[in-house]
Amino acid sequence: MNLSEFRILSVLAEECNMRRASEKLYVSQPALSQRLQNIEKAWGVQIFLRSQKGLTVTPEGERIIEFVMDTLKREEKVRDELTSLSSEVHGTLKLAVASIIGQYWLPKALKKFVDNYPYVKVSLITGWSSEILKHLYEDEIHIGIIRGNPEWKGKKEYLLSDELYLVDTTIQSIEEIQTTTKPFIQFKSDSTYYQEIQEWWQSQFLVPPSKTIVVDQIETCKQMALNGIGFAILPSISLTDSDTNFYKIPLKDQSGGTIKRDTWLLSNETASELKQVSKFIELIKEV
Repeated sequence: MNLSEFRILSVLAEECNMRRASEKLYVSQPALSQRLQNIEKAWGVQIFLRSQKGLTVTPEGERIIEFVMDTLKREEKVRDELTSLSSEVHGTLKLAVASIIGQYWLPKALKKFVDNYPYVKVSLITGWSSEILKHLYEDEIHIGIIRGNPEWKGKKEYLLSDELYLVDTTIQSIEEIQTTTKPFIQFKSDSTYYQEIQEWWQSQFLVPPSKTIVVDQIETCKQMALNGIGFAILPSISLTDSDTNFYKIPLKDQSGGTIKRDTWLLSNETASELKQVSKFIELIKEV
């Protein structure tokens, strides 16, 4: 098999759906089906079971897919090593960033990077900080940008801090929360952020909020608060100059200090030696 066939099997295993795989590979379904039949004929086994629900990897196929994924990973590593020897900056930059950072901070930095280094391909994952740490430990990414202050034995660089605010269209003080009938709107987040909010609430009030609404995304949470549906606690990074007609009250700890969330860049020594990685780290320090 050649590398193009390896990539076909990789995408098929990832999608387990012929239509989605054909769209991702930019080929027609009949052409993809024929390629798969040829690959299976070359191996002498059936790699996927076909059904109306999609594709299922056979036991023989699992061994082949494992071999394929390992080969593609080693090929990418060799390509990265070769590009590091070149004067131009090439290769793939594999990033994983906290969802909030990916939504509000990263686009500006990434735009500047792709403008400066047009030959670099960018692979981006967004998610919770705990998930990003897992990607780092499994060596699936070059750089992780996460919230909080995690334990990490590799390279760790401070990026920024942002304050936490209670946001509402009518509430102007913390004391008013005790008498409001509005719900507390929360967004799903990693455990450390949730714990910080819980600890702050318990330090201020004797009882939990009487009504809550939980949404998946921070932007949904923000828009509901800005439209007067309820109050929310949001990091300052999510509040822009275009957001108007609301009050924001900084959260304070028991000593009177402003509660903040730190953002860190994590990587390892090996990844930092790649040109595309070192150039990205240099650039974001300037943003």
